[in-house]
Amino acid sequence: MSEFDGRVVLVTGAAGALGAAVSDHFAALGATVAQLDVQVIDNRRYSAVCDLTDASACRAAVEAVTAALGPVRVLANIAGGFTMGEAVHETSDETWDFMMGLNARSVLNMARAVVPGMLGAGGGKIVNVGAGAALHAPARMGAYSASKAVVIRLTEAMSAELKGKGINVNCVLPSIIDTERNRQDMPKADFGRWVRPEAMARVIAFLASGDADPIHGAALPVSGLS
Repeated sequence: MSEFDGRVVLVTGAAGALGAAVSDHFAALGATVAQLDVQVIDNRRYSAVCDLTDASACRAAVEAVTAALGPVRVLANIAGGFTMGEAVHETSDETWDFMMGLNARSVLNMARAVVPGMLGAGGGKIVNVGAGAALHAPARMGAYSASKAVVIRLTEAMSAELKGKGINVNCVLPSIIDTERNRQDMPKADFGRWVRPEAMARVIAFLASGDADPIHGAALPVSGLS
C-alpha cells in the first residue's frame, strides 16, 4: 500500500512528455490523478482544458477538481515551456511576456488556486519545475532563464510562508530531458546523458512523499550526466 493511495494529485502540463510521465507514475502509486493542460488529454483519468496563464480559469479548474475528486493534496506544477530568444537587448515584449506567462505566472496562478484548499485540508505538497538555466543563463536564453529563476524565488517564498502550516514547497531544476522533441532538435547529442522523464517523475514523487517532509524551499538540480 502506498502513501499516495486515494490522494488527489493535480498535474499541470499533463499532456507533455514530463507531465504524462508524472501522471503515470503517481497513478501507478495509487494516487487519484487530475490532469490540466491547454490540450485535450484523451485517457481515462480526470482531465480538463485550462489556460494556466488565466487566474480565473485556474481557480475554476481547481474548484472543479475538488468537487469531483476531493481536496488537492499534491500539486505538481509541470506546465512550462522553452524557446530560444533574442539577445537580451533585442528581446521583444512578446518573447518576454510569453516566457513569463508560461513559466512563472502559471505557478503563481496555481498557487493562488490550490493553497487555500491545502490549508483547509491540513497540508500538502507542491513541486514546481524550474531549470538549470535559472542558475546560469546561456546566451539567447535571457527571458527563459529569468522566468525559471522566478520559479525558484516563488518556491522559496512559498516555502517560508507555508512550511509551518503543513505544506512543503520545493522545485526541481532539470537540464535536458530526454523527449522526442529534444531528440529532434539535437539529433547529434548523446541522449543517454539526458534525464529520462520517468526518472524525473520519481524525483518529483519523492519530493511529494513523506520522506521529503524535512525538505523546504529546495531547488534540486536533476541533470543526469549532461
